[in-house]
Amino acid sequence: MEYNFDELTDRRHTGSYKWDSAAEDGVLPMWVADMDFRTLPAIVEALQKRVAHGIFGYTKVPGAYYDAIIRWFSGQHGWSMEREWIIYTIGVVPAVSAIIKAMTRPGDKVIVQTPVYNCFFSSIRNNGCEVLSSPLVRKGDTYAVDFDDLEAKASDPRAKVFLLCNPHNPAGRVWTAEELRRMGDICIRHGVFILSDEIHCELVMPGYAYTPFASLGREYAEHSSVCISPSKAFNIAGLQIANIVTADAEIRKKIDRAINVNEVCDVNPFGVEALMAAYSEAGSEWLKQLNAYIAGNYRYMQEFCKERLPQFPVARLEGTYLAWMDCSALGMKSEALEEELVSKAKLWLNAGTMYGAEGEGFMRWNLACPRSRVEEGLNRFLRYVEAIDD
Repeated sequence: MEYNFDELTDRRHTGSYKWDSAAEDGVLPMWVADMDFRTLPAIVEALQKRVAHGIFGYTKVPGAYYDAIIRWFSGQHGWSMEREWIIYTIGVVPAVSAIIKAMTRPGDKVIVQTPVYNCFFSSIRNNGCEVLSSPLVRKGDTYAVDFDDLEAKASDPRAKVFLLCNPHNPAGRVWTAEELRRMGDICIRHGVFILSDEIHCELVMPGYAYTPFASLGREYAEHSSVCISPSKAFNIAGLQIANIVTADAEIRKKIDRAINVNEVCDVNPFGVEALMAAYSEAGSEWLKQLNAYIAGNYRYMQEFCKERLPQFPVARLEGTYLAWMDCSALGMKSEALEEELVSKAKLWLNAGTMYGAEGEGFMRWNLACPRSRVEEGLNRFLRYVEAIDD
């Protein structure tokens, strides 16, 4: 079946956080990370069937739910997990917060690789911990791990958790197995627990391959927890479903207790049905076409910028649908540029400093939309830049 990702769907006045948050009319939102594509039809059908039942009481998660996760990650990514390793919850951010609560005490440090997903900072600080940044190193059009710096940060006796983003948001990296092993070896050597946010794991561009951290081997699995969800890849974040995969039984008990203390242990029936429909043969085909389309959007942006905005280089996109543009040529603070683009260009992008100090001068673009919207967004940005030059 061929899916039409060029279809324009009007999301305004639907309670969309992305589309209904702008104070002004006519703003094109290319900021928050949800897609403008309708989800997999099999998910819609599963939800319609569940709605038709007409009763929406407390949900008992069935065995088929666990089977779907295990079958999907084994078939798609070569990762064999056991059913008892899986703890369900309402989202990856609540999962991250619960794991930090389980594995730290107030005053401990959590290592992150900045620039990185902004909610990591709040999850760390809300648990009374300190953010310990090991910045990524910019190399040409991409980013690399500073392994010496990571070693130094992991050797800090107060460092208890390494919060990994795999694939990385916003740098667009899909970490290789070799890179993951080196990061894991450093952390294991220093007794630092690895917490890997892998919510973007299905969103990988052609020519790259996602490696689940815990699939590297038993030692890595026993020293880590991996957070997964179909929410980003299938555009179902509002259905609130995610999973924590932890091989070590004692650590899993701690996390399960933290999930209950944080009261994020109950999920809704729609999230359960959607996950089972997503992790299917139909879901696999839909994702292949989706990733090919997003890769096309990225190539379009690359060529547009090369020809018409050469002073604004875009980082190599290996995974996610989030393009990272260097806007330092404007000589403006990222937050000020975000405000100006909304007010003057009617274009909403994310300021790079949301993701740490290393994001200064950058803007994040959401390319998970019909190509006509990517084209419109780039033209609005171009007109803004040309007006400044005039």
